[in-house]
Amino acid sequence: MTFSKHPEWLDHAVFYEIYPQSFCDTNADGIGDFEGIIRKLDYVRELGCNALWLNPCFASPFRDAGYDVSDYYTAAPRYGTNEDLKRLFAEAHARGMHVFLDLVPGHTSTDHPWFRESCKGTPNKYTDRYVWSDSVWEKLPDANALVGIAERTGACMVNFFSHQPALNYGFYKCEKPWQQPMDAPGPQATVAEMKRVMDFWLSMGCDGFRVDMAGSLVKNDPERKGTIALWQGIRRWLDETHPDAALVSEWGDPSQSLAGGFHMDFLLHFGPSHYNDLFRCEEPYFSTRGKGEIKPFMEHYLKYREAAGMDGLIAFPSGNHDMSRLSRDLTRDEVALAFAFILTMPGVPFIYYGDEIGMRYVENLLSVEGGYERTGSRSPMQWDGSANAGFSAAPPEKLYIPQDPAADRPTVAAQMADPASLWHEVQTLIRLRQAHPALDNTGRFEVLQADGYPLVFRRSAYNERITVAVNPSSEAFRLAVRGTILHATGKGAAVKGGMLELQPATVALVLES
Repeated sequence: MTFSKHPEWLDHAVFYEIYPQSFCDTNADGIGDFEGIIRKLDYVRELGCNALWLNPCFASPFRDAGYDVSDYYTAAPRYGTNEDLKRLFAEAHARGMHVFLDLVPGHTSTDHPWFRESCKGTPNKYTDRYVWSDSVWEKLPDANALVGIAERTGACMVNFFSHQPALNYGFYKCEKPWQQPMDAPGPQATVAEMKRVMDFWLSMGCDGFRVDMAGSLVKNDPERKGTIALWQGIRRWLDETHPDAALVSEWGDPSQSLAGGFHMDFLLHFGPSHYNDLFRCEEPYFSTRGKGEIKPFMEHYLKYREAAGMDGLIAFPSGNHDMSRLSRDLTRDEVALAFAFILTMPGVPFIYYGDEIGMRYVENLLSVEGGYERTGSRSPMQWDGSANAGFSAAPPEKLYIPQDPAADRPTVAAQMADPASLWHEVQTLIRLRQAHPALDNTGRFEVLQADGYPLVFRRSAYNERITVAVNPSSEAFRLAVRGTILHATGKGAAVKGGMLELQPATVALVLES
């Protein structure tokens, strides 16, 4: 199936992920807000990022940090109003930036009016908006359900947490009388409503969506054929109505997600990608101990690139709200090496707020808003040395998540003032990426060495070729490369007599001659 090419701006995009409640609080209630994001747009642009991904900001009881929506058409009052969000879009566009919202199409909160109506014993417009069995005594296929909570007879399937009832997109294979096919009126009404949601925000100025759990909408769909077909239909509709809208999926299999019409798919911290072998495991590849492995990751990555084809993109995140911080398993210098890798790989980089200054994972926090062990990666942004690190004027005990209590916690202000800081290194790498076509999101990619240390690959576009040599280990290497050092992160590198002398704990970019 042929779709229109991805929007041209994705060719040059570097995203910055903002967890709204943790970014900047302007009304002293201890929770970040839209106005705070607007005030910090110039900061994000100065870093070099030209696109934003905002984690869910629709109305919600926030039992799962906004991934439990109670109204898709209304901004969460804790952040501001629809008009505030519209102004955020406009302010971003005025700076040449684009904005993704986080779309959660698979489930809602139990507080959503659709669900309350669906629970009623009398048939109504929303009776089939969710996946219900026909008897409370019958266990649902995944043994995960809301039981005994409604007038109607039946149990309601949930997607994960018990307060997240699954919206009904139908079953690819119907094996029970209550399981509806994808073309039944209930599933079709759900698809139509989600299109209306997307149209509402795109018409207001949103540039696209990161889609939560995109591969799980159709049930009993082991090969995702039904879910792929569903997204193909949505993509055809978008091509007709909002051709500039972009989509990135939380799926983890480009052969499926891009076939469904997504422009990008994320490298995920779960599944077969080996992504976390690089940054978050007992022996990360980017540890200077030099005991990590790159080969399993690269084998899967090359398969993903083949599946993506000429027009598909792979989104490469420094982290996100579901992962531990880079700095939990890597030192400051190792994080710099990791960023040098992330920002020279093809695809679309995503920087999780605070990773650019090496914010730490805050240990031993109680779960906040369904965060559990993820809570330590969601602490408030650290802007400066003032109270609450400049995040909020609220009393510290009112902050929705406690901050890193360490006296030496990194801040934006301190790192922007230090030319040798991680922040400046990340900024430099982004500028290099945007200045050199070979390093752009769609530049060609050729692996030269990917077994042990160092990792060596070539990026190229037009007449420009750049060799990237990645050596986090404690051993020096010599490689045959002709050219000049464009940039080196770490202990240094030099090209002499056609040989690259690559020092330990160094990533070098060589502009080939």
